[in-house]
Amino acid sequence: MTDSVVTRFAPSPTGFLHIGGARTALFNWLYAKKLGGKMLLRIEDTDRERSTEPAIAAILDGLKWLGLDWDGDVVYQFTRAARHREVAEQLLASGKAYRCYATPEELTAMREKARAEGRTRLYDGLWRDRDPKAAPERIKPTIRLKAPLTGETVIEDQVQGRVVWQNENLDDLVLLRGDGNPTYMLAVVVDDHDMGVTHVIRGDDHLINAARQKQIYDALGWEIPSMSHIPLIHGPDGSKLSKRHGALGVDAYRSLGYLPEALRNYLVRLGWSHGDQEIFSTREMIDAFDLPGIGRAAARFDFAKLENLNGHYIRHAGDAALVTMFEDVLNHLPDRSSLKAKLNATTRAQLLQAMPSLKERAKTLIELIDSAYFIFADRPLELEPKAAALMTPDNRALIGQLKAALEPVSPWTAQTTEAAMRAFAEANGLKLGAVAQPLRVALTGRTTSPGIFDVLTVLGREECLARLGDQPPS
Repeated sequence: MTDSVVTRFAPSPTGFLHIGGARTALFNWLYAKKLGGKMLLRIEDTDRERSTEPAIAAILDGLKWLGLDWDGDVVYQFTRAARHREVAEQLLASGKAYRCYATPEELTAMREKARAEGRTRLYDGLWRDRDPKAAPERIKPTIRLKAPLTGETVIEDQVQGRVVWQNENLDDLVLLRGDGNPTYMLAVVVDDHDMGVTHVIRGDDHLINAARQKQIYDALGWEIPSMSHIPLIHGPDGSKLSKRHGALGVDAYRSLGYLPEALRNYLVRLGWSHGDQEIFSTREMIDAFDLPGIGRAAARFDFAKLENLNGHYIRHAGDAALVTMFEDVLNHLPDRSSLKAKLNATTRAQLLQAMPSLKERAKTLIELIDSAYFIFADRPLELEPKAAALMTPDNRALIGQLKAALEPVSPWTAQTTEAAMRAFAEANGLKLGAVAQPLRVALTGRTTSPGIFDVLTVLGREECLARLGDQPPS
C-alpha cells in the first residue's frame, strides 16, 4: 500500500452538512483509509456573504458524529486569498491570462447575444488581445484565463469515463475579480495543488468545473489530480432530492434517532455496490471500497431502507451503549426536556434493564424513547384514548383482583409474575391475553408496550402495585 494518496472533502459553509455532502466525505475517507493515505478537510468559505460560523460548526460536528476524521488542521480557503492572487499574477506575467476591462453593460450584451445565437461561450474575448492602454478609466479589470480556442479538453474520470469538451464552447474564465478576490475555480486548483491532493472525489454537479479547472492546471503546467465525479442523490421518485425526500442535515438524522454506524452503512451503499452485501462493518467498508464500484446513475434515497438498517444496528448495539445514545438524542430534542430531567440513577438502571426488550422493536432511537415511556411516566398515568376505552368497569374490577394476586409474589421477577398471572387466569377461566391487556393499560397507560412481564420486572414490585392501585374500580 502507498501513503501518497491524498483526498479532500471541501464543503462550502453556507448551510448544514447535507446528506450528499456526507456521502462525498465518506467516499473520500474510505478511499484514503483503504490506500493508507490522508483525507484533508478544506472549508471553501470564499463566499463571504453566505458563509457562516454556525454552518462551519455544523459541518465539523456532523463529520465527527459520523466518525469521519480528517488529517491535519482544517484549511480555510479565504485565508489563502493572497496565494490565489499570486498565482493569477503569475499566469498574467506568463501570457496565459489577461486583464479584461469589459463593463457590466458590455458583458450583459455579450451574454444576451451568445444565448440568442445558441452559443455556450458567453464571453467573446473582447480584451483577449487588446492593448491594456486602450482600457477605459475607472474600470477595475478582472483577470481572465487565456483558454485554448480550438481542440478539446479531456478528463479521464474514474466514474464517468472519458469526458470531452470542445474548447470553442468554453469561456475565458475569470480568475480574479475586479475587487481583487479570487474566484472559486482558481482557488480550488491552487489549494488542491498546494495541499498535494492526488484524488478529487466529488459530486457530478462539479463535472463542468473539472473542464475549466483542467485548463487552469494546463496553463500552470501542474499535474491534474485523478478525478471521480459521483452521481447525485435523488428522491425515491427519481426527482432531485428535496427536504420531503430526506435532504436534511446530518444533525437532523441524529435528532431523528439514527445511529452514525447505520447512516454510514446506508450512505456507502447509496451509489456504490459490492455484490449483494448490504451490512458492512467499518473495516469491511474500508477493505471493499473502490471507485469503479460507483455507478453512473443517480442513487435513490430510500427512508424505509435506512430505517430497516438502523433497526439492525439498534438490535445489535450494546445495551449500555444504547442508554448513552438515548441520552445523546434527548440532548438534541428540546421538546423532550421533561424526560431528560427524569434521568437519574434509578431510571437509567431501569432503562438498561429494559433495553433487551426495547431494542427488539425500535427502528430509531426516537421509537426507543417512545417505547421506554412507561419507565418515566408520572402517576396517576395519563391514558391514551385506546387505553382509556379498555378501562371498562369489568376491567377495573379485574385490575383490583390482579393487584391482589401479585401482592404476595416474591421474589419479583419476570418468571414469578408470569406464573402468578397464569395461575390467576387459569383459576378464573380466562385466557392470558384477557389478563395481560388490562394489566398493560394499568401499568403503562398504553395498549402496546414491551412484554408485560418485562414491564413488571423493570418497574419493580412497589411501583407496579402503586400503579395498579391508581385504577380503582368504578
